[in-house]
Amino acid sequence: MSVQKEILLMIKKYKTIIIHRHQRPDPDAIGSQVGLAELLRQSFPEKTVYQAGGSVEGLEFLAEMNEFGDELYQGALVIVTDTANSPRISDERYKLGEKLIKIDHHPNDEPYGDLVWVDTSASSCSEMIMDFYLAFSNELRLSDEAARLLYAGIVGDTGRFLYPATTSHTLEVAAVLRNYSFDASALNRELEQISMAVAKLAGSVYQGLDVDKYGAGKVIISQQLLTEYGIVDSETAAIVALPGVVDVVLAWAIFVQQPEGYYRVRLRSKGPVINEIAKRHHGGGHPLASGANARNMEEVNEIYKEIQAACREFIG
Repeated sequence: MSVQKEILLMIKKYKTIIIHRHQRPDPDAIGSQVGLAELLRQSFPEKTVYQAGGSVEGLEFLAEMNEFGDELYQGALVIVTDTANSPRISDERYKLGEKLIKIDHHPNDEPYGDLVWVDTSASSCSEMIMDFYLAFSNELRLSDEAARLLYAGIVGDTGRFLYPATTSHTLEVAAVLRNYSFDASALNRELEQISMAVAKLAGSVYQGLDVDKYGAGKVIISQQLLTEYGIVDSETAAIVALPGVVDVVLAWAIFVQQPEGYYRVRLRSKGPVINEIAKRHHGGGHPLASGANARNMEEVNEIYKEIQAACREFIG
């Protein structure tokens, strides 16, 4: 029996289903989480389905979370989407449920849960949720709202179908979703839109970009700079891809200083594998897109040296 069939059978057994995703969500986290919630609400109207987690940090146009008490977890099925490691799950109450399912497309470094479905070949967790629907379309019903959310998740994690994880299957799935009734153009604009403050920060990113002869790049964004532009950390997600459009940049890191003093690290690459670097620094992710943390400038410099080494090795 496939793990997808096992997941469907477990879903059918439970009256209450609570779906979580990772902290500091991106469009795929919200898209897969709430897209699945809407799919289950439409398919099983007799069940009660909740989406749980902290702030959606600027993605309110996609969806918002439900508020409810701890008692709802008693005898409930919990599903976590798009989250590789349990410490990153938003809202620790996920532990209170009776059964736990993990659905994810990141490397399965921590196979938490009673059922684990991980597909690292998928462009996004939203693509996986759509695959789940397509596998059982004779039993499940996909609403326009679920389609909108899943499409947003796929667009977000593929960089509008530009990233290497985009496959012919990804495009086929997206084409199916586009047949549903939602304004894809308006959705794309909302996903792409940035504030004037973030636009000004983008200029500082290019000005502050350091690149060595092997194509290893780094940008350091201080708390002082964030304060100057009136920007919070969650808004800096919009500038992560910017160094990648520079022709001489092969792999890069953006180090964003947090109020507590440590640095949130976003790693991206056009070829060199960088998720092993992330794992060595309190993080993880995909081979070409990962996140990590640096305690101080000493660890910032250490991470950058590892990126430089990866680029040197890749070039040969």
